[in-house]
Amino acid sequence: MDYFYRNGIGDELLYIQSGSAIFKSNLGMIKISQGDYVVIPRGIIWQLIPNKEIKILIIDSLGPIETPNRYRNNFGQLLEHSPYCERDIRTPILEEAIDKSGEFMIKTKTSIGMQEYIYASHPFDLVGWDGYYFPWCFNIDDFEPIVGSIHQPPPVHQTFQGKGFVICSFVPRLFDFHPESIPAPYPHSNIDSDEIIYYSKGNFMSRTGIQSESITLHPMGLTHGPQPGRYKSSMGKKSTDELAVMIDTFKPVKITEASKLIDDEEYPFSWND
Repeated sequence: MDYFYRNGIGDELLYIQSGSAIFKSNLGMIKISQGDYVVIPRGIIWQLIPNKEIKILIIDSLGPIETPNRYRNNFGQLLEHSPYCERDIRTPILEEAIDKSGEFMIKTKTSIGMQEYIYASHPFDLVGWDGYYFPWCFNIDDFEPIVGSIHQPPPVHQTFQGKGFVICSFVPRLFDFHPESIPAPYPHSNIDSDEIIYYSKGNFMSRTGIQSESITLHPMGLTHGPQPGRYKSSMGKKSTDELAVMIDTFKPVKITEASKLIDDEEYPFSWND
C-alpha cells in the first residue's frame, strides 16, 4: 500500500489466512500474522505493510463488529464463561509521531464509492490518544472451544457479532464424550440465516472435497450436513483438527457475478451416495 485507507461507512474484520504484516494506524501499530482477526472500526486511518505475500478474508460491516453480548457484563468486560478474554486481545502500540510534510494519499470509502484526499501532513503525526475506540487484534488459536457430552450447537463457536450477522470460529477441539455420541454434526436446515464457511486449514471431518480456502454457502431453508459415509467414519474419533470461519447472515446473501465464475457446480451433488 503506497497510500492510506479509511472506511467511512463500516467496520472491517480482517482474518489473516497466511503471511504476516505490520498493521499501522493513526492510533499505533500491531504486528499481525497467520490466524489473526483484526477489528478495524470505521474512521480509523490505516496502512498494511506485508512482510511477504499475505492472504486475507475481509468482512465489511455497516454496523459495529463487537464481542458477543452474552459474553459481556454491563460494563463491557468479557465474562468468565467467554471462550476468550481481554488477555488474548492485542491493542495498538503508539509509536513516535511522524512529523513529515508532503503529499499523503488517503483513500476513503463512502456510500457512493472511493474519495481520495491529499494530506499535507503525515496522518500518523500523533503524540497520544484517549478513549475506547481503537483497532484490536485476536488470534483464532486463542479461541477456547466449548465442548460437551453431546454435539454442541453452532452458537458455542460464536466469536463476534455484527449488524445482521454473526462470526464463528471452528477450531481444534475434543469431540462429544458421551459413549453413544456420534461426532459428526447432524443434518440441519437453517430457517433464519444463510451460512457461509471459509475453510482455513485442517481436516474437515463432516465433508470431503474441501480444500484450504474453499468457501461454501448454504442458503436458509436448504438441508445440509455430513456427506455420505462421514457419520460412520467419525465414530470413535476423539478430536478434530480444523480451522474455519463461519459467517451466518440473517438476511439472504446476494452472490456477485465474480463469485459465480468460481462456482463448483458439482458441490450440491456431493451428498449423493
